[in-house]
Amino acid sequence: MERHRYNEDLTRLFLIFLLMCATGRLSAQSQLEPQNATVLQGSDAHFNATLEGKWDIMTWHVNGLFALAIDAKTGPIPSADRFSAFNYSSSATSRWQFTIHNVSRNESGPVTCAVLGEVGAMHAQLFVQESGTVDILGGNKSVVQDHEVEFHCATTGWFPVPTVIWEKNGLVVNASLYTTTTQPHGDWFNSTTVLKFTAAKNTTVECLATVPALSSPLSSSVYLVVVPKPTDWTVLIAVVVSIGGFALLVLLIIGIIFCYKRRKEKESNYQDETRRARTQSQISTVSASAQRLGQVNEGYATDGRISISPSDSGFSGANGSNTSEIPSVMSDQTTENYSRAHNTLDGPGYRKHRHMTIV
Repeated sequence: MERHRYNEDLTRLFLIFLLMCATGRLSAQSQLEPQNATVLQGSDAHFNATLEGKWDIMTWHVNGLFALAIDAKTGPIPSADRFSAFNYSSSATSRWQFTIHNVSRNESGPVTCAVLGEVGAMHAQLFVQESGTVDILGGNKSVVQDHEVEFHCATTGWFPVPTVIWEKNGLVVNASLYTTTTQPHGDWFNSTTVLKFTAAKNTTVECLATVPALSSPLSSSVYLVVVPKPTDWTVLIAVVVSIGGFALLVLLIIGIIFCYKRRKEKESNYQDETRRARTQSQISTVSASAQRLGQVNEGYATDGRISISPSDSGFSGANGSNTSEIPSVMSDQTTENYSRAHNTLDGPGYRKHRHMTIV
């Protein structure tokens, strides 16, 4: 019975308040802060009402529903446990903080502080948001250097649509390098963000998602391992082999040229030595022949037969006792002709002379 009467009193106060709000004016010194409150579902929302002037009853409404009443003399009138009020008033100013505990999404909307008396009504707006999950699919990756790599980041169960950004080694990635697609899923939103870039070095890749109610974004990170290109070693080996082959070719050509020159020098020295030896031998032979031919032939017969003596035309025959004179120096041809003449004239009645010529 008493509870029923209490509810009737509250209803009466509320009706009176609505009537006053329709005709009353808000004092210039009275205010409700914050004007816009954005909070996460499950957290607490706080609103502060500062009043100047006389008032009797203060009521709070959340999204059009009665939440709490405050008597200027006795304080808050007990109601639901999810709503409370605390007095921060001073001697000059009345200040009350209204708190919504464990706020839910269905409480998003206007928050109204209505004052019965000279103050009137004050309004604010409550926004309730939800944070979901964020995850980079596939985990850590390994890719060959200068190859394109792709990362997928999934955000699930967010309200409203979260803002997603990427970071590489702590630096924000240009938005042109990734794309985001969003789909509603009941009262929430799910998003998929794809990042593509060319792998250059080992990199920490991080995906961050946030909504205004979050003090700091939620994130997921993976590690990218960049493997050096195999072609780099192939090219290096090919360059080294090419340079080595060219150097060997140059050395081979230089060696051939050097050996050829040495061989030519040896041949030239051999020919010079041979020619020198031959010349010395010829000079020695000619000298010995000249010494023999330049002496008086002891076997020359003065019996009136033909005598042989060298002449310009070769040989000549004469009767008598003339002696044959042979020049002390004769050419090889003269010596040869002289020998032939002696061989030809060798016969009966002639004395045979033999000469040996060494060339």
